[in-house]
Amino acid sequence: MFHVLSGLFDAPALAAMREAVAGLDFEDGARTAGALAARVKRNAQAKPSPARDAVLKKAEAALMAHPGFVSAAVPKAFVRLIVSRYEGGEAYGTHVDDALVAGGRADLSFTIFLSDPDSYRGGELVVEDRIEDRGFKLPAGEAILYPSDTLHRVEPVTEGLRLAIVGWVTSRVRDPARREVLFDLDAAVTEAVASGAPTAQLLRLTRSRSNLLRMWAE
Repeated sequence: MFHVLSGLFDAPALAAMREAVAGLDFEDGARTAGALAARVKRNAQAKPSPARDAVLKKAEAALMAHPGFVSAAVPKAFVRLIVSRYEGGEAYGTHVDDALVAGGRADLSFTIFLSDPDSYRGGELVVEDRIEDRGFKLPAGEAILYPSDTLHRVEPVTEGLRLAIVGWVTSRVRDPARREVLFDLDAAVTEAVASGAPTAQLLRLTRSRSNLLRMWAE
């Protein structure tokens, strides 16, 4: 499943994050790519520093406060986050993310867009599936969450500057089909509450979700 996450940051928080990212030092992005991915990765990423870590902590906190992210990912841990920068024709060719990132299992990947889409050309995140390629170039402050086992790429940035936070998540529920069942149950509970459903119905739905999570969670 693909999930677009809106409303991660309000305007002041997004402005503060972009200002902080603008002050970071960057290095060759191929440094943290796997052996095959490094061959097609041409971008820059923020060097380790307390300032970078503060940015990434804010990103983690924003994701964990977003109900859509928690429902879709059932997150157990963030295994890595990076700040990426593309400009001057830089791109990331088609690749699949490593199964293990920084020692943790990568179940889901995400990109938080920090640059306004009109401020650069190209730079779409393109995720391949068996039917079509899906391109994402979201407004600043929005994110796309998608399975880490997919082939994907970042198109060349031919004008302007593309800044983003990219990361990987280990889910408490390894099987994506089971995560989708839990996500649908969350949606059903939300809709039932909004429609004023009887308490007995809400209890059955929440009990079913809790019991499935109890069975499937690692």
